[in-house]
This record gives sequence, C-alpha cells and structure tokens, in this order.
Amino acid sequence: MAALRTASLLLFAALVCAPASAQKYPDKSIRFIVPFAPGGTNDIIARLMAAKLHESLGQPVVVDNRGGGGGVIGIDTAAKAAPDGYTLLMANLNLSTNPALVKKLPYDMLKDLAAVSLLATSPVVLVVTPSLPVKSVGELIAYAKAHPGKLTFATSGMGSTTHIPMELLISMTGIRMVPVHYKGGGPALIDLVGGRVSPAFTTILPVMPHLQSQRLRALAVSTPKRSSALPDVPTVAEAGVPGYAFTGWWGMVVPARTPRPVVVTLNTELGKILAQKDVREKLIGQGAEPEHTTPERFAAYIREETAKWGKVIRQANIQAE
Repeated sequence: MAALRTASLLLFAALVCAPASAQKYPDKSIRFIVPFAPGGTNDIIARLMAAKLHESLGQPVVVDNRGGGGGVIGIDTAAKAAPDGYTLLMANLNLSTNPALVKKLPYDMLKDLAAVSLLATSPVVLVVTPSLPVKSVGELIAYAKAHPGKLTFATSGMGSTTHIPMELLISMTGIRMVPVHYKGGGPALIDLVGGRVSPAFTTILPVMPHLQSQRLRALAVSTPKRSSALPDVPTVAEAGVPGYAFTGWWGMVVPARTPRPVVVTLNTELGKILAQKDVREKLIGQGAEPEHTTPERFAAYIREETAKWGKVIRQANIQAE
C-alpha cells in the first residue's frame, strides 16, 4: 500500500507540475531571427511583432538580423537552434524558393522547422527611379527590349519576395535585365533610391515614404487586385501583362520538435496581436494585410508555395550563384 501511495503521489505531482511548467514559458528572453539585413519588410514586421510579444509574454524578444545567402544563413541558424521556444524565425518566400534554388541546403525545411502562423500578406510594387525614362509597365518593357541586358534590377536576395516577381515578369514578356542581389530589402532600397539600380519590385511598407516624396515612381502592383494603400496604381495585369499575379507573405516558424504547448502559446498571442487596432492600422496603412492562421494551415501554405514557385524557378532556369 505504501508503494502504491508513493506511486500515486508521484503521478499526481507529475500531473500538477506539467501544466505549471508549461505556464512558465517564457521565463527568459527570446531570440527572433530575421534572415535579412535591417530596414526591409521582414525586419519591420519582426520588430513590430517582437515589441508586442514582449508586452504580452513579459519577456524581451530580441530581433537578431542574420542576412546573407538569400536567407539561408538565418534560416539554418534557426533550424539548428534548440527546440525550446526561445528561438523564433521570421519566414517569407525564401523558405519556399530556396529548395529549388540551392542544390545542397544545410537544413531540411520540412524536417527541421515547424510552422506557427502566417502574419501578413502583401503585393509588391514595381518602382523605378525618376531618372529612368519610363512611366508605365508598357514603357518599361519597351525600354528593356530596346536596351537588352542594360537595366539592373535590385532584389533583397536570391529567390526573395522582390526577386521572384521580377523573374516572373521577365519570363512572361521576354525582356532581359540583370539582377543585383543584396542581403536584405534595406540595402537594396538605399541603392534604388540612390539611382544605382533601377527598376525593382519592392514591398510597400518601406517604400511608401519614397513614393510620397517622389524619389521613386510606382508603375504597378503585383497582385490581381489593386492595393488599398496605392489605389491609383494599376496591377501588372491591368498594365498590359494579362495573367500576371504575385503575393508576398511573412510568417513565424520555430525549430522542429518545439513543444506543442509552446507553439500554441505563440500562435494564440500572435492572433491577439494581429487583432489589435494599432497593429492592423500600421500594416494595412502601408499595404500589408494582417493574416493569422493555425500552425497546420500555415504549414500547408508553405508547402503550396514551395510547389508553385519551385516550378517557376525550374522553368526559368534560375540558379543560386
């Protein structure tokens, strides 16, 4: 009987301690890896989420920019981190394009990472510097055909949200332009505004001030419908390339085998954050649509994007340098 009572007490203690342990998360600071340089949309959204998670979880959430390799360096750092909930990763299109671009990735996207939630979706906007003598998509195509291989377009990295839409435009129109890959949207935007590269597809959030100051000119947005942030800017399809469509996205993933209660906690908190008025206004006002999903739905979305854009990459014969 004594042994039975002891076993019962141990079982009771385990049942009591398990929820208590789960409730302790987090009990230290959290690292939020952004696999790109500061200043781009990945960084802007990550810092917004980090500040709000700090408020709701009561622990610092520190953004760690690990740019380079088209996101591979930062993604690999997260994939190899301890699966304890204290390393988060800002994910975007590169997560889905790298498997088709890079022959030997140092991580396995499906085995080493786990989805938490989608955070936002957005069109990208095709912009040019005022010094480039084009004011429409049609004029850009005509200029590129008249000067094959002379235009250099900026991207935030190979296979990124700013690279793939331009390759899609190139493949659909037969024009020739040379990509210049940066370690993130911030450095790319600096050179774009400085006139060292043009044109570029760029996310709306960081480019809005430059459009308002007329340091850059918007030609079209990538989605099938116009953006509420740029209602007077036509879509690429409207501007003369029927069937063209591209949507950028951002989300959060964690190392695989991160405890399910931790994933649920993060997902729940992100849902609350994305419902907050100030967060929604900030994202929507700059062209991004807040999106909250279950981990399962986000995982399915990543697989869908991987299949879709992998096909485009292979057809266009795009290869990592």
